[in-house]
Amino acid sequence: MILHLTATTEQAGQRLDAFVAAACEGVSRSAAARLLEGGFITVNGKAATKSTRILGGDSISVELPEAEETEVAAQNIPLDVVYEDDDVIVVNKPAGLVVHPAPGHPDGTLVNALLHHCGDSLSGVGGEKRPGIVHRIDRDTSGLIIAAKNDAAHLALSAQLSDHSLARTYECLALGNFREDSGTIDAPIGRHHIDRKKMTVTTHNSRHAVTHWEVIARYNGVTHLRCHLETGRTHQIRVHLAHIGHPILGDTVYGGKKAVPGLTGQCLHAVGLRFVHPRTGELVSLSCPLPEEFETQLRKYRHSM
Repeated sequence: MILHLTATTEQAGQRLDAFVAAACEGVSRSAAARLLEGGFITVNGKAATKSTRILGGDSISVELPEAEETEVAAQNIPLDVVYEDDDVIVVNKPAGLVVHPAPGHPDGTLVNALLHHCGDSLSGVGGEKRPGIVHRIDRDTSGLIIAAKNDAAHLALSAQLSDHSLARTYECLALGNFREDSGTIDAPIGRHHIDRKKMTVTTHNSRHAVTHWEVIARYNGVTHLRCHLETGRTHQIRVHLAHIGHPILGDTVYGGKKAVPGLTGQCLHAVGLRFVHPRTGELVSLSCPLPEEFETQLRKYRHSM
């Protein structure tokens, strides 16, 4: 499978490995580097290195090799499957479930559950630790996440992430009161210069990030928001809302240090997902209800009015 990409004038100057990782969000920067080393990526038909700087109008071809054998174990972990066919599977992930194996979380993840549920039917684009994973959701964020069952579907969905046609909608409870009914946060996000586990709004080694928000309801001390991601950076909604002084309820990383009783992680839920089906071309629009913990917090604030 070969994915053909064209660099825009705005993307000129980017390193090739960074460009490929951004254009194919299921492919990490390290995975892009491995593909380059293996000769699977060309620029204008010629071999290139990961440090190659692209120019506007450059034609980049990404050839996907055969999926690597995975060493991640399949585990019988219950899944709330919202949609499934031969190409994609969409799961309503509970808060507290890690998406893929990582240091400190070698198993018990969504990937382990998907391997048990889907068997060999997961794409290999994301590498052996993240088979099928097209995009990620934080461990303590709940809601809809999509995985690809084959490489063609994975590349097609990654392209939709890149051009923003794969739409993701979240709901959250943000601390404080919003004066406006809607707005947009356009602020670049990068690694925190001291705490490398955190992200922050910065112009240093950052990536363009845009979040659109609208008020659903206002309560004493919190606001119920609906957020639409234009880009999909790590911790984006959490970082953006904290940046404007309205961290998410229960977010002990970007907000208050004390956990909220009865709440696992932050009160943030991926409630909606819309994408063009990679095989049929039909528009698929999915939604899922708010988790009980979220509803409990809503009832508490409604009763306090």
